[in-house]
Amino acid sequence: MEGMKEEEKEESDSNVKCLLKVLVVDDSPIDRSIVERLLKKSGELFEVITVESGKKAMEVLGLEKEGKAESPASNDQNIDIILTDYCMPEMTGYDLLKAVKEHNYPKSIPVVVMSSEDEPQRITRCRAIGAEDFIVKPLKSKDVQRLRNYAKPTILTAKAGLKRKISLDLVAEGNGSERRPRLAGVAVA
Repeated sequence: MEGMKEEEKEESDSNVKCLLKVLVVDDSPIDRSIVERLLKKSGELFEVITVESGKKAMEVLGLEKEGKAESPASNDQNIDIILTDYCMPEMTGYDLLKAVKEHNYPKSIPVVVMSSEDEPQRITRCRAIGAEDFIVKPLKSKDVQRLRNYAKPTILTAKAGLKRKISLDLVAEGNGSERRPRLAGVAVA
């Protein structure tokens, strides 16, 4: 039976296409490029989609079309986590965070806000409406590790019926809680 588990693991590992889809929202092309490179450099764990505004992010998420909210069911991006700049023209990161949390369907998407300004009021304001974290720019390698803890990975396999496997370092650690997450079809030791 042990040999079968190993074979199943190899088969499922070879069919994994993407673990975490990150939507990076920043009006600065330089900052977007830095964040994208840092995420991709950290390993094959992240697939990065970048946009230059909150409005574009809303389109990618399927939350806005021609000024009207639409059903995110039409969204085929399946974003696992949003990393957004706070200060942007037209729609701020705070406004995007608020919109995402209000449209909490089909799944709750973790939102991490980043800013070059370390303002306690801004941080408190974002956390109060549901931001997972607030990162002061520039993004660093240790921040990438934190992002892994907030996202719920989507594991896609080429064959239907295979058990989903995730490595233990992807399982979000609670805030001091010893409780382990319950995952359908996955045993966590």
